[in-house]
Amino acid sequence: MKIVEKKEVEREYYPKIKSKLEEIFSEIFHDVYFEITADGKFSNKLKSQISDYRNIVFVFLKKGTSPDITGFVNNVRKEHSAKYGILPGFVVAEFKKEKIKLDDIYQIRKYAELLDARYAFLISLDPIPEEIKRLSRTVYSLLSLPGYQRVTLVHWDKESEQIIEFYPQKPFK
Repeated sequence: MKIVEKKEVEREYYPKIKSKLEEIFSEIFHDVYFEITADGKFSNKLKSQISDYRNIVFVFLKKGTSPDITGFVNNVRKEHSAKYGILPGFVVAEFKKEKIKLDDIYQIRKYAELLDARYAFLISLDPIPEEIKRLSRTVYSLLSLPGYQRVTLVHWDKESEQIIEFYPQKPFK
């Protein structure tokens, strides 16, 4: 199956996943903004959040090589402001209809590093493979991002349209 056809099949899930991410982050932040960026198009609102010195990233984030969903979160809600690790910033999410593979992890890491994302999600309809969990415990840097951030693996249930599992843990725990 060509990459374009594969993206079209995955595209039907993007709005539901985007809504769920908005819901999760709205519990913690006042300002939450997400958009579907799988086609390589980023709105001016999203681009305005990129520091001037990082504008070069858009040369590399084009159709076929951009996160499925990108957003940013600002202004932590007062009741969460004292909690360690809750910081504003970019959010990237990549969706896979099939089982998560090692290359998928490196793909989401690439997006997270290019956008200096605070939160990065790799979401799949399949359960998170035990081999990937074990590898992440052995190769600690596998899910690590700069600035003490981590990639979060997510199992999405297509029937309930809910997140079943976060690995290694739900953000903000």
